[in-house]
Amino acid sequence: MSKLLEESLKTCPIVKRGEYHYFIHPISDGVPLVEPELLRDVSTRVIKMIDTDVDKIVTAEAMGIPIVTAVSIATDIPYVIMRKREYLLEGEIPVHQETGYSKGELYLNGINKGDKVIILDDVISTGGTLVAIINALKRAGADIKDVLCIIDRGNGQNIVEEKTGYKVKTIVKIEVVDGKVNILE
Repeated sequence: MSKLLEESLKTCPIVKRGEYHYFIHPISDGVPLVEPELLRDVSTRVIKMIDTDVDKIVTAEAMGIPIVTAVSIATDIPYVIMRKREYLLEGEIPVHQETGYSKGELYLNGINKGDKVIILDDVISTGGTLVAIINALKRAGADIKDVLCIIDRGNGQNIVEEKTGYKVKTIVKIEVVDGKVNILE
């Protein structure tokens, strides 16, 4: 586990949105400030954990983008962003996603049948985003080689595995209790 990531999580602010206690962190939110040292540390750990013999890395808009960019630059693997708006490109695949605090459509472009891909995202909590990404990639005919989320918060890993059969790797597991982040693993 990353001491830098762990320490930054322990000190991040918590806000309540409805019944959801949301932790605000540079990796998951891009605020208050994304330090290059933290991004470098996280992306280096990601590279050590994933299958790099792939054609593309896939992430969802928005906070997977900085991590995917750093990993892409370090590995020379191109990436695809599932966007929250449609572009009406030929072959675009829309998919519905629901998380602990939002729901909406994601749109997949740039994946061809047979592409070997890894999925990389910032946080898994309910698993809603990952299930949507996996479903879209299956519809596109992609070969999913690895799924990794930086921060595991909740039961999302189990939900994704039950709904899709894919195991989700994570760097750190947390819980939010009494207004603070506790590191579990």
